[in-house]
Amino acid sequence: MAEGSQSDKLCSASASGNLPEVLFLLRNGADVNGRNIYGRTSLQVVKLGNPAVAEALLKAGANPNMRDPVCNLTVTHDAAREGFVDTVRVLVDHEADVNLLDEHGNLPLHLAAREGSLEVVQLLLGLTADPGRPNGHGETAWELALSYRRMDTAACIAEYMRLHQ
Repeated sequence: MAEGSQSDKLCSASASGNLPEVLFLLRNGADVNGRNIYGRTSLQVVKLGNPAVAEALLKAGANPNMRDPVCNLTVTHDAAREGFVDTVRVLVDHEADVNLLDEHGNLPLHLAAREGSLEVVQLLLGLTADPGRPNGHGETAWELALSYRRMDTAACIAEYMRLHQ
């Protein structure tokens, strides 16, 4: 089987959340950091709501800090933005860097705050080196939460900042 097609199969299994197939492909030599025909790895296309698949890929050596070739985001940015706290937790447990910026200067914390992903924000606040850091547009996570009317999230960030300054 050609490596390209093996990478495509692993990415397809990962994207659909098919853990048995992911494990089978990894046991049979699929490169966990191999790229599919779109230039993405299996972790970059993982079904975000399936932390078990993400964990299997990470245990096999997937790079959690590799950027998507099109969007330039890490999977942590994606999972934080979409509110998948269990997947963010798995990523963090496997050395995902929550302090990496996207091309707009957003931390995963900024994206979670903008979307009102309270549980993800609660997780990331204590892990982010500077939770008050503005993004490339000069907006902090707290300001994004406020401007997008994510009031519970804004209150959580404000309380954290009050207690940790």
